[in-house]
Amino acid sequence: MRALLDADELDAACGGDALCRWAAQGLAPGVRAFASDDGAALAIAAPGLSMRDRLAIRGPVERVAPLVREALALLGPTYRPLGAQALVEAVAAAVPGLAVRNRFGWMERGRDGPALPAADGGAWLSPADAGEVAALLDLSFPGSYARPGRPPDARWAGVRDARGVLRASAALAWSAPAVGLVAGVAVHPGSRGAGLGCAVSAFVVAEALSRHGTAALMVDDVNAAAIRTYRACGLAYRSVAAATQVPCQGAGR
Repeated sequence: MRALLDADELDAACGGDALCRWAAQGLAPGVRAFASDDGAALAIAAPGLSMRDRLAIRGPVERVAPLVREALALLGPTYRPLGAQALVEAVAAAVPGLAVRNRFGWMERGRDGPALPAADGGAWLSPADAGEVAALLDLSFPGSYARPGRPPDARWAGVRDARGVLRASAALAWSAPAVGLVAGVAVHPGSRGAGLGCAVSAFVVAEALSRHGTAALMVDDVNAAAIRTYRACGLAYRSVAAATQVPCQGAGR
């Protein structure tokens, strides 16, 4: 196992994979990246990324599994391997003490994708709107990892009704230099089916593409309505999974 200390070298090792580039966070402080000696496997350790200590993995399982074994011995028990579902399942089967914790979806698109739907009513919110956003999330998406003030640099957008009441929200949060992460997408139950989720998502995806070049998000694989909304915004779906070290407790992505 060797450490990758240069952001350009790490970006090249990611091979354009948006999930790896997101986890790398431009080699922000605290992020550590490791490659197998032959360079075929990659593991990126990002502490506290979207509320978890994550170990993004990429490569053939016969190279990734020993790399994960070494990396976890160095990093400690809180890190969760994250990557393509088939890879994580195979690594969990090969590395003692690992178990698949959750399967979900990763969706992404670049600037060259299809035109975005109209973002009718979408607008950036101000810090003064934090209470409204929190109330909407409590009602419509209580499990959201993104919350007002978490992470501190999150930028929130919303759609209001004719009376000025916030009916939909979304954020750019935990973004990397080359990947803008969309999170906290919520629609008031009384406004579902009116296209507000598509509008606020399109608004934030457009900003992610403008700022970062790639937009991405994580979605529960059973949330068919959300997946349809994000596909309408040109994001492609792929199955991913996260594993935990057996002593580590708690569910979630």
